[in-house]
Amino acid sequence: MVDLLKNFETEIESVTLVPSDGGRFELTVNGKLLYSKLKTGRHAAHGEAIGLVKSFLQEGK
Repeated sequence: MVDLLKNFETEIESVTLVPSDGGRFELTVNGKLLYSKLKTGRHAAHGEAIGLVKSFLQEGK
């Protein structure tokens, strides 16, 4: 989470953590699901979330 804020501080206006159960980790940006541990069956690799957000932001430009 801190890495996302550091890398995208000029693009991110706010971050919301939603507690859940069952080991769920989902990364959603502007309503689009970018990563789901439930769908992949694994934790995101180091730096993977940052790469997904970066790609998403570049697509929007």
